[in-house]
Amino acid sequence: MLTTGKDSSLSDVEFLARSPYRVSALAALSERPRSRTELGEVTDASPSTVGRLVCEFEKRRWVRRTGNRYEATQLGSFVARGMAELIDRIETERALRDVWGLVPAQRDGLRIEMLADAEVTVAVAEDPYRPVNRFVSLLEGTERFRFVGSGLALVEPCRDDLRRLIVAGMRTEIIEHPSAARYVLTSYRDHCSAPLESGNLTVRVHDGLPTYGLALFDEHVGISGCDPDTGGVRVLIDTDSREVREWAEATYGAYREEARPLASLDEP
Repeated sequence: MLTTGKDSSLSDVEFLARSPYRVSALAALSERPRSRTELGEVTDASPSTVGRLVCEFEKRRWVRRTGNRYEATQLGSFVARGMAELIDRIETERALRDVWGLVPAQRDGLRIEMLADAEVTVAVAEDPYRPVNRFVSLLEGTERFRFVGSGLALVEPCRDDLRRLIVAGMRTEIIEHPSAARYVLTSYRDHCSAPLESGNLTVRVHDGLPTYGLALFDEHVGISGCDPDTGGVRVLIDTDSREVREWAEATYGAYREEARPLASLDEP
């Protein structure tokens, strides 16, 4: 690969990053030709700023002028796509920066690149149940729900919603640790009886579950992580990515194959 020096390349990256208008302006010109006035409307930049932008772009051969309009060259479009990809990566990293260690699903093959379009819901002091509420919103309308992992912190706060949906017809399979399953089924015996009797709930147990939670909804996949100090749900990451779905199905299937059924409330 031909290189002309990292310093010169980084100076162009710095040029784009220093102003909030430059990346958006180059991206806009990559979409279609625009006049200076149109470019100002798209970027909210002043006429003088737009003038300086297009001059700098022309010096770098990123845009060309045709009449009173400017359009990105192939070089400019190439740079615009690269900056968009970089910004997407940084946005994903920033969203996951403080919680990625709580979701060790990467040990099972989940890569951060697979979560580029994911929704990241993090608990905050003023709203500690944000991840749980997001989880409930994904449950609504789901016809088939499956869950494996550390689920008490996620499932227990919304047990009324889960009960209602299961009794109403949502086919549900939960794979939990034997002690957690026993705790729920004995502590909430009356609460669990109707879901179990409905025939829509299957509980399986596994002694070696992941420390994260993996939820499979009809369209989305959810991955939850708990705060090691409080035990509460700190984050829920959900996505409808096909690649994540394939990973989730394979991961869930592997745990299910090793799990054993919990037949009833009275099982010893």
